Amino acid sequence: MRTDLAVIGAGPAGLAAALAAAAYGLRVTILDAAPAPGGQFYRQPAAGLRAGRPQALHHQWRTWERLRDALAACDAEILTDHHVWAVECGFTVHALHGPGRQESAAVRAEAVLLATGGYEKVLPFPGWTLPGVVTAGGAQAMLKSALVVPGRRAVVAGTGPLLLPVATGLAAAGAEVAALVESADPKAFVRHIRALAAKAPEGAGYAARLLRHRIRFLARHTVVRAHGEHTLTGVTVAALDSGGRVRPGSERHIPCDTLAVGHGMLPHTDLAESLGCRLDGHTVRVDGEQRTDVPGVWAAGEATGIGGATLALAEGHIAGRSIAARLRSREPDPREWTAAATVRGRLRTVARGMDAVYSPPPSWTEQITDDTVVCRCEEVTAASVRRAVGELGAGDLRTVKLLTRAGMGWCQGRMCAPAVAGVAGCELTSSTRPFARPVPLGVLARQHEDTTEEGAS
Repeated sequence: MRTDLAVIGAGPAGLAAALAAAAYGLRVTILDAAPAPGGQFYRQPAAGLRAGRPQALHHQWRTWERLRDALAACDAEILTDHHVWAVECGFTVHALHGPGRQESAAVRAEAVLLATGGYEKVLPFPGWTLPGVVTAGGAQAMLKSALVVPGRRAVVAGTGPLLLPVATGLAAAGAEVAALVESADPKAFVRHIRALAAKAPEGAGYAARLLRHRIRFLARHTVVRAHGEHTLTGVTVAALDSGGRVRPGSERHIPCDTLAVGHGMLPHTDLAESLGCRLDGHTVRVDGEQRTDVPGVWAAGEATGIGGATLALAEGHIAGRSIAARLRSREPDPREWTAAATVRGRLRTVARGMDAVYSPPPSWTEQITDDTVVCRCEEVTAASVRRAVGELGAGDLRTVKLLTRAGMGWCQGRMCAPAVAGVAGCELTSSTRPFARPVPLGVLARQHEDTTEEGAS
């Protein structure tokens, strides 16, 4: 299949970019792993569930309706259930699809827009592998896509703005939310009040919902242990002092059968890194047009920095217009996206304020016992990681991985790397992977045969 623009990701950034580019006559193909467009933010209930009011689980629903209707009216092709595992320079986008993801598809494009989003960061603590402990995003996904609450009595804990919609969403769906445990210090909000002023109305709305559902809000608290033998029966939470350490004697037990926990988000940068795009820390570096430093590759949304759906929409709109102009050998006119650029600038300031406010307690690793599993794929404990550092001399994440196998399993360190780095006391560094997701050997073999035949013909 050939196209002008391949958009990887059908969330807010990808859809905005696709619509902007298609409006200028480009052939656009969107690839997404989900069964329907919308991304995590606009995740929809399965059609068979016949949800009467899906908007009850969302905010910005009208924005989604405009995106959905515009997408239906344009000529962009949407390839859902397509899991992109690599992009070759040139550009050929490789994806898996079909039952068991055993079939391969290739889309050749003149340009690529990486709208690959982000993923949750979850830090370990004793008991975090018990059934009943889920990620905050996972609980929200169950609610939005399957209309299911993960349990009857829940605690929502960790840090970050995602905890608010998760707690209020679970309560609105009928779960009893015993507490929202947020480790951030309220004083940090005061220090960054100017940057976060734009979020005040939204914050007030969530505060009202917490009150309406009688959800206890425990600021500057953290979960120190999850309890249960075969499944979760409760959690111990504790207050944090001004230095982020647990205050002795402040522990309290909260019975629950569900713990939804999350510690922020990290950008998905696998494809960008494999293409050779430069990163700023953990985000893809882009210019004012959302171009990466690899010609023909643009990036927008969470991959360029965690900032929410509205920022992603603005970045996607700018990228789509830039791509349309560049592929038509025309110099883009930034005046065409003045409004989007204003929104982008304002929300990036907000995002920086959020980053400063929401961060895990600096002493979170002190709560991790030696038998706590930090890498679930390879079942590597904190003791193994500490031994690799203390006795075997590991001084970086890669050496810890080689000595313990932490990060060598199915997720290839995508999920556990922050935890392993924290326990080891190493810097969290990015690691370039050849594939963005696991690929069956049969698919790689067929790929090699096809390449060989093309070369021989």
